[in-house]
This record gives sequence, structure tokens and C-alpha cells, in this order.
Amino acid sequence: RRTFAGLPHLDGNPVFEFENHGKRGVVLDIAKPAGREALLRILKDADVFLTNVRPGALKRAKLDYDSLKDLLPELIYVSVTGYGLQGEGADLPAFDQAAYWSRGGVAGALTPKGHEPPLCRPAMGDAACALATVSATLSAVIERQRTGRGRLVETSLIRAGVYSIGWDMAIQLKWGRLGSQRTRKDVFNPIQNYFKTKDDRWVGIFPREGRDDFDHILKALEMEHLAADARFADNRSRGKNVAAMVEALDEGFARLTLEEVGARLTAADMVWGPLNYPRDTADDPLAEAAGCFVDITDADGVAFRQPASPARFPGADDGPKRPAPKLGQHTREVLAQVGYAEGEIETLIAEGAAS
Repeated sequence: RRTFAGLPHLDGNPVFEFENHGKRGVVLDIAKPAGREALLRILKDADVFLTNVRPGALKRAKLDYDSLKDLLPELIYVSVTGYGLQGEGADLPAFDQAAYWSRGGVAGALTPKGHEPPLCRPAMGDAACALATVSATLSAVIERQRTGRGRLVETSLIRAGVYSIGWDMAIQLKWGRLGSQRTRKDVFNPIQNYFKTKDDRWVGIFPREGRDDFDHILKALEMEHLAADARFADNRSRGKNVAAMVEALDEGFARLTLEEVGARLTAADMVWGPLNYPRDTADDPLAEAAGCFVDITDADGVAFRQPASPARFPGADDGPKRPAPKLGQHTREVLAQVGYAEGEIETLIAEGAAS
């Protein structure tokens, strides 16, 4: 909400809008008994209570799972933390940069030996953890349909990070070691790589097992003569001469534009993709056709595009129905919905238990 508060010359807040459009906003002071009681009345008919507040603070407020499970036996209680609910990290503060990216091993898996580690893009780990959270929550909803009871659901940033590098972590756990991330001229397979085109765009090539995509690449680049070079005669030879192979292919890609090489790779049924920056993806027709973007209007009437949900439901009106809420915009509405009379709502607000 406060991300761009110090930049009044900018219209709207795309970050807050992205995370919160479609929601209603209620402000309660749960440190006050009347504020806590109001929250409990809201939760009485709720399906899910999701919180990323640290466990210690929730316990002090008597809003932890153990405090609510008997009072609200049908409620699905979802806890999202940095390091889980057990052990020394249970009450540590965490962002995705710390728990998902750093301690979870993601940054380490992406760092070539001898190179500086890459920094996490904003909220990248949060998004991965959110996908895990919604999946787990819906599983609990299905379970409740069968049992009639809610449950505690737990996700954490570190666990999402470990799962995100599941292949690497599985190898590490099984064999106790893992090759580090490699640079372009140090990879195992030189054609599984990025190459720069004539118009300064990078294109990624991702060969499939069971096909000799090397021949397809040489044909696309009109460099069939390289097949006769003993250094590149087979996969083993190319693996011994990675740097020379990459340098040779660099020359071929540098003679073609991204559009030209892309058309040839597609014609050969190759798996490939341009290395897009966000500005490129925003204009990519494949992203548009896949429904990656949605048009919204925020609470100030400012219209702009936003990233869409990663899923869509063809034939259904599944777009956002309201802008992200102003602070406390729906407090009166929601309290009235759970049975508070108008006078009671005004008293709560006057006492500072709600706003």
C-alpha cells in the first residue's frame, strides 16, 4: 500500500493493485477486546482464515490455531510463515529474499562457481509460495466437504524455495553433491544455451532428448559444414569442446535477427524462446493469447493493465470484479454483513476498535 506513497507524480499503485484487486478492506484493532470479537464474528461464517502474522504474535492475541480450533471447528486455518511453525525459525521475521531465495537454496543453485549471487526479484518467492498456499487450501476445502471439519494448513517461504529447485535438491539429497550453475561456455551441452542475434536479442535453445537437434540448428543457421568438424562430430566431442562450439554458433546467430531465427527454429519444431524482459513480454502475442494480462481500474479511477491469474476458466467471467480497497473502505459493510447494527458499528469506530 505504501510502496509508491512518496512518488505523488505517479498515477496509481500497480503493485498494491496487483496483489489486492477483488478484495474488500476492513480495519480492526485486535488488541482491543471489541476489535478481536469483531474478527471472530467475521470468522464465524468464513471458510478460510489466512494469516502471515508471526506465530508468537498470534498466540499472544489468542488468534493462533489452538485458540480457535474448538471455537470455530469448521474453519480452515492457513498459516504462511518464513520458516514454518516448528524449530528455531518459527518466529523469525522473513521476506522471500531471506527464506525462499537465500536460505531455501534458490540463489545458490543459480550462482555459477566464482560469481556473485543474483538478487531476488521483488516478491518472486512470495508468488511461488502463494501458489502452494492456494493449492493446499483448496485441498483442505475438499477434505472439509467430506469430514465437516476444518484444519490447520501450513506453508512457508523456505519450503516453497526448496520445492522450486526440486530437481537440484533431489540430487543433493540422494548423492550429497551437485554441479554448480554453469556459464554459457561451460555448460554440459553447448546447444542448450542462449545465443545473441543480429538485433541484440538473446534466444534460448532447449533440445529434446531422443532428437538430434544439433543438425536442425546447423540447418537453421546455414552452417551445415560444422557437422564435418571433428570437434563437433557427436555429443561427446561437443561436450569436450563447449567453448569452441558456442563461439562457432555465436557467429551464425549473429547473422540473423530474432524474427528470422525464430521462424526457422519453429519450422524445425525446435523448443526455443526469446529471452524477454518484462517490456518484451508485455508486447508478446503469445503472452496476450495465453491471457497473461487483465485490464483493471483502481479505486481512484485510473485504468491500466495488470498481470492476470496464472489460470483461467474459459467461458466464465473470471476477471477482477473490484479494485484494490482503500484502507478500511469496507469496514462498515462487512461488519453490517455479520450482524452489527449501525449504532454498534459507530461505537466500534469511536472506540478505535475499528476504522
